[in-house]
Amino acid sequence: MKFCVRSIMNNRVKIFTKIMILLTATIQGQYLSNLNGNKNDAIFSTYAAPLSRSAYKIDQAYHLVWYRSQDPVIFKSEKGGSLGLAFKLNDDYRNRLYQFYAEPVITATYSDMVKFYYYPFQNVRVNVFFAVYSSSLTIIQTEIINEGNTAIDLGIYPYYSHGNRQIDNIQMVDSQAFGFEFVNKRDSWMNNHDIPLIENLKSIYFIDNRTHEKGVYESEKSFLNQINDLKDHVDQSVGKFLVFGKDLFLNPGEKKSIRIVRGIGDAQESYNQLFTKSRKMVEINLENIIRDNEKTYSKIPVLNFSNKDYENLYWNAFSLIRQCIMPPEGASSYNYYVFSREPKWGWGYGGQVFHESLVMLAYAYMDSESAMNSQRVYMERQWPNGYINYRTGPYLDEQIVHNGDFTSSAPWYNYQNYEIFKITGDKKFLEEAYSSGKKFYKYYSSRRDSNKNGLSEWGAHAVLESVRDGQVAVWDRVGWPSNFEGPDINAMMVMEARALASMAQELQYHDEEKEWDLISESRRKLINRYLWDNRTGFYYNVDKNDLDFSFKNKDDLKIKEIIGFLPLWAGVATNKQANELLKAMKDPNEFWRPFGIPTLTAKDEYYNPIGYWNGPIWIQWQYLVFRGLLDYGYVNEAVELAERVMDNIIHQLKVDHNFWEFYSADDYQAGYHKTYIWTGIVARMLIDLDQID
Repeated sequence: MKFCVRSIMNNRVKIFTKIMILLTATIQGQYLSNLNGNKNDAIFSTYAAPLSRSAYKIDQAYHLVWYRSQDPVIFKSEKGGSLGLAFKLNDDYRNRLYQFYAEPVITATYSDMVKFYYYPFQNVRVNVFFAVYSSSLTIIQTEIINEGNTAIDLGIYPYYSHGNRQIDNIQMVDSQAFGFEFVNKRDSWMNNHDIPLIENLKSIYFIDNRTHEKGVYESEKSFLNQINDLKDHVDQSVGKFLVFGKDLFLNPGEKKSIRIVRGIGDAQESYNQLFTKSRKMVEINLENIIRDNEKTYSKIPVLNFSNKDYENLYWNAFSLIRQCIMPPEGASSYNYYVFSREPKWGWGYGGQVFHESLVMLAYAYMDSESAMNSQRVYMERQWPNGYINYRTGPYLDEQIVHNGDFTSSAPWYNYQNYEIFKITGDKKFLEEAYSSGKKFYKYYSSRRDSNKNGLSEWGAHAVLESVRDGQVAVWDRVGWPSNFEGPDINAMMVMEARALASMAQELQYHDEEKEWDLISESRRKLINRYLWDNRTGFYYNVDKNDLDFSFKNKDDLKIKEIIGFLPLWAGVATNKQANELLKAMKDPNEFWRPFGIPTLTAKDEYYNPIGYWNGPIWIQWQYLVFRGLLDYGYVNEAVELAERVMDNIIHQLKVDHNFWEFYSADDYQAGYHKTYIWTGIVARMLIDLDQID
């Protein structure tokens, strides 16, 4: 066992007590199986199929809406419809949260399933087990228990809706199964990149019990107002709500259950085929899904928290990452990740990029093999000359040629591979990574130093390659990023060379180790000589032609951005420079904002705490700065930064139970894309905190 004690700022409440990594699998990974979580807890409630049963072209994930008082408790997807449940007792109809006697309590949740209970009426307990069994099959097991002293005659009404969209070609495939068709349209990005997607879909909505009635309705209001008009057959072929009705007579203490299955398939598939697959779900033992998850999650380090919010954040962050991992498909011989499963959208479903792959530094603790395999996706697609394309997926190799040059992603490749190796200890992976990494470094460095002065500039489509692919004060006010040699790309290149040196050392290539050390040290000196400004105590971009802070106007490149702190992460700054950077960082009028370090100083006229690249909090950048603070011994500041960042993430998890692409630096807001994989690196931040002596 390893014990560590955290140093905390004076008079601050400790996030954790001592930390302990437990080695016993029967204890590890059980936290998410034993919850008592309500809507005010930081619980992630989006669910997608497990890695082993996921498919790219047909994929349906769901978000559990259980926290908005005016809404029904439903499993909702943005494109594929929603699954809900209504109840009737003594002509009192209920399906909305505010109507319930007792609100939902989540007892177990993982990336692909959730268990919870609630009371629509007093003494009527409803236990729900929801599982996304595969990308095309979803199960809802509902158990109703009469906890009162008198018998009840309860009406239960499972329903499917497609939001405001019409459901077409409705038919009864079986007396207990609706069949219908719908279209899952690809967006413009998918069209422009020829991303495959099965758009025309068939669906089965099936109940395992004999029902008393069924119906098709145009609205939820008409459905609830006309429940008594349900029949045992369906006459209309279009509508917006598909409803089953079943009467349950329950004596005191008696319980009864029903199972609902939603099946999705290619429209060319017959209803009989889809129905056969759906019926098999009746026999699935759902508790085995929990056991499988416990086995996967048992590999995650168990931290001893004294704060429930942080504990929830930690475990749920792993669920976010795990949910985005997909099995080998198409051109990918290894598992890979997408940015989000629900919603499924454009470039977020196109494939991997290096800056999102930073999340593997957390995920490697959960599933070391699939973290390594995700990096192998880059290796197997690498060109003979060392180039690795901008975005890599099962059906995409996105190079983006600009001015005759091929765009790559920001060079975090070797850094990621070495960090993953430090967790896995896998020498075979290290050999593969080193061989690939050397080629990538030589390719990239030779094409990102146009004047051969030893410092790099962003190349090809430089805005995309630099990660900050939106309105950026420097790009917008001063010029295209390939004109400048910056602290971001050069800090990354220092870390790339250092990672290669560490790999060479592990592999006992000592001559190569020395060579990489010399390369990193040479660049470190150049960064400090030319990109550091003594007067303001900060790192800036410089004009690549004359290595000056002026491009069009005097000192117009002296714009303070978060990239000026990356030399801390890369170990470039001297101790004196680090102290100067800390002064700038701790200024509340510039970077020390309520919820982290914004991408741009708050003093800049372009600053917008929720406006993409001129102010918000991007979690992977926060992690790099946090890591730099720790490495330079600024432990108290690192802890405080982590607390500020996690405060907003936790708040959002309590509000809408989702993770987001970025967060406001100044208030409780988040945007633009939800269920975004890279926010999961917050789990690694928590692990690193726990390793502080």
